[in-house]
Amino acid sequence: MAVTHRQDAPMIKGLKFASIPVRDQDKALAFYTTALGFKVATDAPMGPGMRWIELRIPGADTRVVLFTSPGHEDRIGTFTALSFWCDDVEATYTELIAKGVTFKKPPKREDWGTSAVFDDPDGNSFVLSSR
Repeated sequence: MAVTHRQDAPMIKGLKFASIPVRDQDKALAFYTTALGFKVATDAPMGPGMRWIELRIPGADTRVVLFTSPGHEDRIGTFTALSFWCDDVEATYTELIAKGVTFKKPPKREDWGTSAVFDDPDGNSFVLSSR
């Protein structure tokens, strides 16, 4: 049976989650919840020695997952191509520095907005920017 869609209704509704590859899920979980303020949505076993850890960003629909698929360990500690946004990059930068977050690049104002680049404990890099 063929599935049909109305022409004006988008088939894709959004991004459900983005995966962040990590070595130590407990260490990563502590960082993302304590330093960044994310909330645990799911923390469940997923095979021998693995867990599915899905985190909510307060006020956002998209979630992040702290999980590395077997065979993809080479992705840990790389640029993630994920950008988190906040209302005030400078204030958030100051708050995160106080919580021990390491920044590769401090806030920089551009014509389009302000951004900074930070790392998680595994060396994954993220952009923090204004909307």
